[in-house]
Amino acid sequence: MKEITGGICAPRGFLAGGIRCGIKPTSQKKDLAIICSLTPCTAAAMFTTNKVKAACVQVSQENIKDGKVRAVIVNSGNANACTGPQGLAAAKKMAEAAAGILQIDPSEVVVASTGVIGVPLPVNLIEKNIDTLKAELRDDVLGHEAALEAIMTTDIRKKEIAVEIELGGKTVRIGVMAKGSGMIHPNMEAAKQATMLAFATTDAAITVDALEACLQNAVKKSFNRVTVDGDTSTNDMIVVLANGKAENPIINSEQTAAYEVFSAALEFVCVTLARMVARDGEGATKLITVTVAGADCEQAAEALAMSVASSSLVKAACFGADANWGRVLCAMGYAGVDFFPDEASVVFKSRAGLVQVCKDGVTVPFDEKKAKEVLSEEEIEILIDLKGTSACISVWGCDLTYDYVKINGDYRS
Repeated sequence: MKEITGGICAPRGFLAGGIRCGIKPTSQKKDLAIICSLTPCTAAAMFTTNKVKAACVQVSQENIKDGKVRAVIVNSGNANACTGPQGLAAAKKMAEAAAGILQIDPSEVVVASTGVIGVPLPVNLIEKNIDTLKAELRDDVLGHEAALEAIMTTDIRKKEIAVEIELGGKTVRIGVMAKGSGMIHPNMEAAKQATMLAFATTDAAITVDALEACLQNAVKKSFNRVTVDGDTSTNDMIVVLANGKAENPIINSEQTAAYEVFSAALEFVCVTLARMVARDGEGATKLITVTVAGADCEQAAEALAMSVASSSLVKAACFGADANWGRVLCAMGYAGVDFFPDEASVVFKSRAGLVQVCKDGVTVPFDEKKAKEVLSEEEIEILIDLKGTSACISVWGCDLTYDYVKINGDYRS
């Protein structure tokens, strides 16, 4: 596997583009994007588990049911959530507008929105400018970059990656882009059942069932292990389109070497972007990786790690480079998981070195100056060892800064 350029347009047969249509009048940024395949695709998606689901999620869950989707239309600046029947009609109009310029059926379009909740979506602006967007669709990196810009809201950093793998003697490519920096605590389930949005394209030939299995595995180990502020959005979704243009022998079973290679590649790109989302948390200055080893099982390790990464007190201590390790054990204690606190050890680590601050549930002598140096780096790790079984997982979060409050205190203005 190697990284390549081109983003979501790296796989063969995909177009993308983005324009500004004025959904947020005070902004000059692009706010409308389309990603599409020139040929039919198999598709898989996962959506937010929030009981309050945006209109775009409702429409997309219906359209993805048969695993046949060719395009995604995305707007930023308005979440189209909590907007009632009017919002649902607007989401359907978005699908119809995209379908019209692409000459496909509206049921082949996934709709995504991100922005302010509770404000009616000015879908007339999308309908008015859809032909302009059609003219901007490209099959190169410029199309990818325009689409990526159009889906971003409070994001500071771009989140993108493309890779190339070999399957059955054929070169297969996967491209992914994502947005998300606030209201990030994804908890997504399969479609059959600020905001984090992710869109992936691949020219692999793969069945719907195999693609769904790959996606669920990848999301479980990536986006569902990210937390910025503990808020699960009304609009979270990840969508993967596969058009088969690579002409590899079709991946139709989880019990094949080709499935394992493709699944590993999809997991890699999703983990890479999940880390990028955490690093770009609103107002964040640091990426925090929390690793729990020695838990009774993977689920227990994940619950403990997410509790630590979600703790406002832990996040604030990381911002201040304060080795206040007691907050780590405190957060583990209310995670709802059984463990033995008197066997827990905690180490802080970064490129500045490492320092053990807790052993067997109690403090150990450590150099406060060294600890501050370790916690002052842009990427820090909190390593927790429970001395149990081999279960070990990592999750990703960020520090809590003054700027997070500033950004969200006047988000609508």
